[in-house]
Amino acid sequence: MSREPSLIRELRMLLNSQRVAALGTLGDDGSPFVSMVPYAIERTLGCLVIHVSALAAHTRHLRSQARVSLLICEPEQSGQPVHDLHRVTLSGQARILVKTNPYWQACKSAYLVRFPDAAFMIKLGDFQFFAIDIALGRHVSGFGAARSVDHDEIRNLLRADVPPEAAP
Repeated sequence: MSREPSLIRELRMLLNSQRVAALGTLGDDGSPFVSMVPYAIERTLGCLVIHVSALAAHTRHLRSQARVSLLICEPEQSGQPVHDLHRVTLSGQARILVKTNPYWQACKSAYLVRFPDAAFMIKLGDFQFFAIDIALGRHVSGFGAARSVDHDEIRNLLRADVPPEAAP
């Protein structure tokens, strides 16, 4: 069995241990807009899943412009330099999932495993699932330690089993 390189392990743990991301979308006029969204990982597809209300500005943006960016960051610790926070910025495409989409159920299941208290929201008519396919990322594993991450590496990390130390 090969050892997993430390940077890949750190990124996998970050993606699996955090549950919220800053979502960057583009408004109709091209203006950037950032909001907070809970996210789940759908392992079969190797994508991120969000469940958002049609009343939210970011949902309107996603419907008209599929390009998105997400920032996932470890929480700040008292007494620790904020420049050392492990984080990843991901860029990709969001696609709306309707109930007739073959992946809707898989994404719903992944979301409810991570957020069981959100089950009631699925019954609300204005909430929708979006699958976010990641094209690339920029991983910062501490001050001065940054690297680019391509589509294949991100997809493999999202498809990987969750080790106990990274479970939310």
